Amino acid sequence: MAADLPQYYFRIRDNGAVVFRVESEQRQRRLELVEIAVVNVKNGNIKPHGETELTEEDRAEIARWLETRRALQAERDIDDILRTVDHLNMTAQWVQTRATDEEVDRVLDPLLMAMHDLRSVLIRRRADKLDQRAPRG
Repeated sequence: MAADLPQYYFRIRDNGAVVFRVESEQRQRRLELVEIAVVNVKNGNIKPHGETELTEEDRAEIARWLETRRALQAERDIDDILRTVDHLNMTAQWVQTRATDEEVDRVLDPLLMAMHDLRSVLIRRRADKLDQRAPRG
């Protein structure tokens, strides 16, 4: 059983993970998770737990996990945005075909403000990109 277990376990939390070393006692077939560190995904900070001194292997495994986690979060961000596009399309269909006047009035102002804000940010971003591409001189 112990051969099938990973050496590390990462308990996900809001801004990163708590890192555990997986230890198994063969005689009693007991599994222990020993907390060794806390890692912050945003800034890459790794804080050893208590008096724990992280080995190079610990740090390398945490770095691998951090890279994988950041890539996963980036994929999820894009997926969330694409789902938002779907929701906007479904919202347009709902407004056009099923919504009552009262329902439209209830969502109109917050929806228009959010759409205006998003449009402004997207236009600014596109303009900045075009400015960077324009030849200087």
